[in-house]
Amino acid sequence: MPIDVPASGKRLRIALPTGIFPPDIGGPASYVPRIAEALTLRGHAVSVITLADDPDPAAEYPFPVMRIARRTARIPRMARTISAVADAARDADVIYANGLFIEAAFAAAIARKPLLMKIVGDWAWERARNCGAGGDSVEEFQSRAQAPRWEAVKRLRTEVTRRADRILTPSRYLRGVVSAWGVPEDRITVVCNALEDPPDAPPAEMPPFAGRTLITVARLVRWKGIDEIIDMLPEKADWRVVVIGDGPERESLMSLAERRGVSDRVMFTGGVPRAKVFSYMKSSDAFVLNSLYEGLPHILLEAFAAGLPVVAAASGGTREVVDDGVNGLLVPPRRKEMLAAAVEKVFSDPKLRRGLIDGGRRTLQSRFRWETMVAETETLLADTAARREAGR
Repeated sequence: MPIDVPASGKRLRIALPTGIFPPDIGGPASYVPRIAEALTLRGHAVSVITLADDPDPAAEYPFPVMRIARRTARIPRMARTISAVADAARDADVIYANGLFIEAAFAAAIARKPLLMKIVGDWAWERARNCGAGGDSVEEFQSRAQAPRWEAVKRLRTEVTRRADRILTPSRYLRGVVSAWGVPEDRITVVCNALEDPPDAPPAEMPPFAGRTLITVARLVRWKGIDEIIDMLPEKADWRVVVIGDGPERESLMSLAERRGVSDRVMFTGGVPRAKVFSYMKSSDAFVLNSLYEGLPHILLEAFAAGLPVVAAASGGTREVVDDGVNGLLVPPRRKEMLAAAVEKVFSDPKLRRGLIDGGRRTLQSRFRWETMVAETETLLADTAARREAGR
């Protein structure tokens, strides 16, 4: 039952393709079901098309979800995905792509429907980094010539992005990145991520430990810097870390913990539901984000809500969330000694710790309100549909 009237005055039909969706872990997997439900409750009709390892999970949502098997050959899978998105788009007013951008661009052309893309990172750089290329930073990847394979991927990314009618980015940082790809700035709108009410979850039961517990939540990929978090532990016998998430680097990180002699103080949980993430946060003493780049890290908002002090690498959109010394501590990327010193400072200074926790809660209330994000997204979707209808 709708609880609100659309701000645009029109009930939109929205096709929403995404590469990941629960039980997957990652930003879009957290965002998509929440925004889809919020738009549904505001009277819109949302259809999600996603890739999945399990084609028939038990979870139910107040909107239809079409799952396409991820573990099939790429070309047949892409063809099926394009067909599925195009079929959904024919009955829709707008496509809101949160991934599967190549497929979404083809589908939009086939169905002749407007396309809004939410860009939360550079997928060309991510693919290169996963293959051991791409340089140390996303900025370097943009500015320096890469191997022919990755230059081709960069060109493909740019061409696909330019085909969108409108672009949504969650940070000013990403707006600048996308603009550098040749997308006119008047087609790029910043809508910050936000946090709805956190789940009412009890603290997680963990093995007894006399020291301090750090927690980090991320896809286990190279640029998240989890190896450096583990590398801090040999010198800090009274620290342990909970690593929530899964990904291609899991085995490598577990081996690193073994080699460093700290495997008994590193807990790998794999992917867990959001309520369980909050449970682990409530049983921890500080949150650490050591990523080389972030669009706008939604997980920091979750840490604020859980009442944790935050220590983060000052990269990308993280600097638009963390105000150093006010709601968290920022350190330069790839400086594990400074990361360790910042965590130690949080643990040793109770006044600072309380101040950072209070600052995080104030940040949520003043800058990252869920209702504001939903309304701004709804308005942008309506505007994207209306511009195509008007022939612009």
